[in-house]
Amino acid sequence: MYLKRLKELREDNDYTQNYIGKITNMKREQYSRYETGKRDIPLDTLITLAKLYNISVDYILELTDEKAPYKRN
Repeated sequence: MYLKRLKELREDNDYTQNYIGKITNMKREQYSRYETGKRDIPLDTLITLAKLYNISVDYILELTDEKAPYKRN
């Protein structure tokens, strides 16, 4: 599950749930539900987080262990 990666990425970057909530235009409580698995994370939020952390969406979803984002053609 991507839940572990969401929390690890946030903590590794010293971000709070409040900060991520502001970045993604939601309340802390709503973002917390994504980290705890109470709600599925929407695609647009997933993309926003990948851009914030400069990583691929696949890394967040645990489809790869490679953090680097894909290069655009």
